Amino acid sequence: MTDSRIAKAPLGTGGPEVGVQGLGCMGMSFAYGPTDAEEARATLERALELGVTHYDTADAYGQGENERFLAPFFAAHRDEVVIATKFAMTIPPDEPTKRIIRNDGPYIRQAVEASLKRLDVDVIDLYYMHRRDVNVPIEETVGVMAELVREGKVKQLGLSEVTGGELRAAQSVHPIAAVQSEWSLFSRDIEAGVVPAARELGVTLVPYSPLGRGFLTGSFADAAKDLTAGDFRRQQPRYTGDNAAVNAGLLETIRTVAEAHDASLGQIALAWVHRQADVHGLPVVPIPGTRRRTRVEENTAATRIALTDSDLAVLEPIAEKVAGTRYPDMTFTSAGRE
Repeated sequence: MTDSRIAKAPLGTGGPEVGVQGLGCMGMSFAYGPTDAEEARATLERALELGVTHYDTADAYGQGENERFLAPFFAAHRDEVVIATKFAMTIPPDEPTKRIIRNDGPYIRQAVEASLKRLDVDVIDLYYMHRRDVNVPIEETVGVMAELVREGKVKQLGLSEVTGGELRAAQSVHPIAAVQSEWSLFSRDIEAGVVPAARELGVTLVPYSPLGRGFLTGSFADAAKDLTAGDFRRQQPRYTGDNAAVNAGLLETIRTVAEAHDASLGQIALAWVHRQADVHGLPVVPIPGTRRRTRVEENTAATRIALTDSDLAVLEPIAEKVAGTRYPDMTFTSAGRE
């Protein structure tokens, strides 16, 4: 495995350059079952050595525990990293499938102060609205977020799971640096509206779950059978039962391309996401999550795999064949609003 540092990409118009692949940190302390904290901390360090400078978390991940877990790493490398966190979503511990969404001003101000304290920083580099509360005009929400920029508490603004129209409305209030949405070989709905809007406005796309929650790596075949009881992927229709069986069959197409490149399934899935920057003409900085050094080495190596147009043609039909939705309740995503 090469130790070459990954290339860089801009984070929004006029924003900082970050490693072209970031690191999703949620699973280090939330959602994916037991974690080896020592290995997770070593993974953060190894990612930085490989040129990963964009680290993603949220206040909803373990009710702030993920932010607290990352704070010592950020303190040790504050000038080297870009910290992204989010507000707007609460997940009740006793109801793990429930999402409470708030976008109102008093809540945002409460949330940012709590995140600053947990992260132990004076300013958040990139602050996302995690999910949209349709009862609050997005212009109002972004207006409050813009005040945080003027007050020096936040440097750049981001949105997650918004439509193209919502992105344009937000941009009319304050520049948006990044939009975070699920984008992978299994999930391509954002290409209809969000991606063209982001390209037009100079917004960077930050795909989350580019590895389909790990399913695209072949690391599990059925979440209900293969993953621990606390793993939230067991709640996602796409990865259990008959849906999982259908979707596992789709990996064979990816495997064909992987064998041609002497690569893993996950590397081809990531290489496909990275190639979308050329296909759609905008910066793309995926944030695959991992808590193991070997996996972050594998993932970053995917940035150096050049898929051909023929490869893309082979992979193109996969998304329309996927069985099952991303979540049991899709109302808190942008899919139903686009």
